[in-house]
Amino acid sequence: MATGIFALLDDIALLADDVAVSTKIATQKTAAILGDDLAVNAQKATGFEQHRELKVIWAITKGSLLNKAIILPISFLLSIFAPWIIPYILILGGLYLLYEGAEKIVHSFSKHSSSEHEKELLKSTEDNILELEEGKIKAAIRTDFILSIEIIILALGTVLDRSLAVQVAATTFVALVATFGVYGLVALIVRLDNIGFWCIEKQRIKCGNFLVSLMPKIIKTLGYIGTVAMLLVGGGILAHNVEFIHHLMIESIPSLLQELFIGLFVGLILVAIFELITMVKRGTSKA
Repeated sequence: MATGIFALLDDIALLADDVAVSTKIATQKTAAILGDDLAVNAQKATGFEQHRELKVIWAITKGSLLNKAIILPISFLLSIFAPWIIPYILILGGLYLLYEGAEKIVHSFSKHSSSEHEKELLKSTEDNILELEEGKIKAAIRTDFILSIEIIILALGTVLDRSLAVQVAATTFVALVATFGVYGLVALIVRLDNIGFWCIEKQRIKCGNFLVSLMPKIIKTLGYIGTVAMLLVGGGILAHNVEFIHHLMIESIPSLLQELFIGLFVGLILVAIFELITMVKRGTSKA
């Protein structure tokens, strides 16, 4: 009996160690997307009334948890019954990330690059502010859904060779980090200006002004980092899952640089294709 208990404890210890190692690998592999997730959601969570900011972030967090609750079981079922489809989902998600990243770059050079978010804020009034807020929350949750699919599938893809218990534990951990870790940091970032105003009230003028001016700079910097992260992650997914692209990789050149180039090149092609489709649709509708 005692031998059986010790054997069980040994098995549990081995499983825990396997989960810890797998979780570390999965977290490292998804770090770039988590960074992009943070950048995107930090931008989505700004522009609200100060007393509503935390309520908005909590509403988005709850929506993100619901997204994970939908995606995780489906992902585990796929890993059991159709693991072969996961690389294709990764590739589709990678193409989406590349399109989004390249589109941000293209729009940054456009004269009419003011975001829809900014335009909505200009149109906002006391009567429709709650309606606009609800619309932004729904938009943020939709964006979170896409990013959540990519994060979970990418995390799951790194542990497909492990047992189902390890897959569930490691992927669920990454999913929780992608929710509470990301939105916790978002809440901290969007409240930096409030901390700054508090410092100013306490006569700590320099510190207060620094924090007030820091918040928009952090969000802007995160936007740049997020764009690069999307191109790197998307390019890396294609480099590792598309045989043709994998064979084009040159050993003497750093892989990160090659993945960034692949991501930018493919992303710009996707943007051009979508712009062409949009132009054709407009021409057809006018005719």
